[in-house]
Amino acid sequence: MKLKKLFHWTVIAPILAWVIYFLTPDSDSTVILMLCGVFLMLSVFSAVHHSEVIAHKIGEPFGTIVLAISITIIEVALIISLMTAGGKETSHLARDTVFAAVMLILNGVLGLSLLVGSVKFHEQFFARTSANSLLVSLIAILVLTLILPNFTTSANGPVYTQPQLIFVSIACLTIYSTFLLVQTVRHRNYFLPNNKEEVVSVPTAKESILSFITLLVCLGIVVLMAKKLSTPIETIIRNAGLPQSLVGVIIAAVILLPEGIASIKAARKDDLQTSLNLSLGSALASIGLTIPAVAVVCSIFNLDLVLGLDYKSMVLLGLSIFITMLSLSRGKTNILYGVVLLVNLAAYIFTVIYP
Repeated sequence: MKLKKLFHWTVIAPILAWVIYFLTPDSDSTVILMLCGVFLMLSVFSAVHHSEVIAHKIGEPFGTIVLAISITIIEVALIISLMTAGGKETSHLARDTVFAAVMLILNGVLGLSLLVGSVKFHEQFFARTSANSLLVSLIAILVLTLILPNFTTSANGPVYTQPQLIFVSIACLTIYSTFLLVQTVRHRNYFLPNNKEEVVSVPTAKESILSFITLLVCLGIVVLMAKKLSTPIETIIRNAGLPQSLVGVIIAAVILLPEGIASIKAARKDDLQTSLNLSLGSALASIGLTIPAVAVVCSIFNLDLVLGLDYKSMVLLGLSIFITMLSLSRGKTNILYGVVLLVNLAAYIFTVIYP
């Protein structure tokens, strides 16, 4: 391996971010916080780079799975760390974060990907079978985790009893694991990229190992930096008189940056199939793996877990799912689908600020 690979900015940046984090554990200096924000963003971009290197090495659709699960690890780690530190006051945190992640992915990441691809290529094509497989799995998990708790009667409020939570967690894992079987083994051809013209050099084994290790380093510091910056962000939002639920949206947006950038880049290369694998696959992994993991932690630490959405959020979620289904129903897209999804994203953020 060439020595310059070890001194590439995508390797140096996350290491420096770790150094800054440990040298300034309790600092609330504005300069330090701004520096942490800069290195947080650099670590995110570094994670995108190294996930792409791994994806090129192992091929599709395995490459997109690596990024989707990496994003989910960040999300789960951040939610669990904040819930265990905050106690009962954070009972809504998992629901709000997962909901924000799903809304940002379906409307923001997917919408931008469709818009960017359509502006450059007018129409883009993908396998409807892959979109159907992703959507049927995602919709089932969304209803089981975020909507059904509002209508069960064994417990008061939008919560599950312990047996219900165990059942729903097993159901989520069953659906997601079956989807992975379909995506990687039985119907792998559904998810293969439709752009065969671009030739990409395959990284060596040493380069891939370096990228895998650096990706882990990036994911770890993104979690810690996001947690470090969450309190200052909460203070800024509180002083501005904005709802605290906006904190979850901001943190989710930072966490989803690697996937969003990779998805948009794939769309710009006329590889909408990979873009869909990234966006919808990450949404599926985000909720299908996060809820069971959080359920286990809440059971161990005896924490409350509120899952059911309010009526406004259910309407917005239903609208997002319906628009996404119609946008991906024909196997080709145009600029209108991207614009409508982005308008729906604006409506979601606007109603978070002005509920």
